[in-house]
Amino acid sequence: MRTAFKYIVSRTYRPLLEKYLTKSRVYFYRGVKISVTAGVFHPGFFTSTKMLWRQIRKLAIEGKSLLELGAGSGLISVSAAKQGARVTSTDINPAAIRCLEINRLQNEVELNIIRSDLFRNIPKQNFDIIAINPPYYKKTPQSMADYAWFCGENGEYFEQLFNDLGDYIHHNSTVLMVLCDGCDLDMIMALASRHGFLCNCVLSQQNLLETNFIFKIERAHESHFSRYL
Repeated sequence: MRTAFKYIVSRTYRPLLEKYLTKSRVYFYRGVKISVTAGVFHPGFFTSTKMLWRQIRKLAIEGKSLLELGAGSGLISVSAAKQGARVTSTDINPAAIRCLEINRLQNEVELNIIRSDLFRNIPKQNFDIIAINPPYYKKTPQSMADYAWFCGENGEYFEQLFNDLGDYIHHNSTVLMVLCDGCDLDMIMALASRHGFLCNCVLSQQNLLETNFIFKIERAHESHFSRYL
């Protein structure tokens, strides 16, 4: 019954949402004003970004270096900067980079904004916190906007992510990633394991369309368990 309901909702809700997002919009969240331009992931219509931010803000982030990998409109980046974190915001999409610049200025925060495909253009350094709201549906992106949704037919996004992640973390880094039950969780866990990482589920939350999970990514020798709820 729930599967049928999800199908009906997705078939009606998503086309309306796509039409709505053809124009630039403004979104307010907890004192943060976010401009969302056409072609950029809107954090207000999906629970994943806000769920990830709620988990991050539980950490002591003031003075910490934080990387938002694939920042989109930058809700997490701006919110973290307002709480005193030293934030680097990246995205592959030029529209998202312009969006980040707008939101940095209108919220009067400092962001180090880099256009990058995952870690490719980020100088080697160790971040205290890395936040990842990845594209996780298995399909090859056909446009820049698609990179917010699709990870490649064989999970190429995650292959690259886990291959390079170790160069950007130290022993006490916290890496948090949000996924959902609509993606290939087994594939992602297997790719993580291949590169010496475990993904430990620390939170799950169900809504009308899906169940979202927050995973803490750790080196395999530093972790005691790996499972999703």
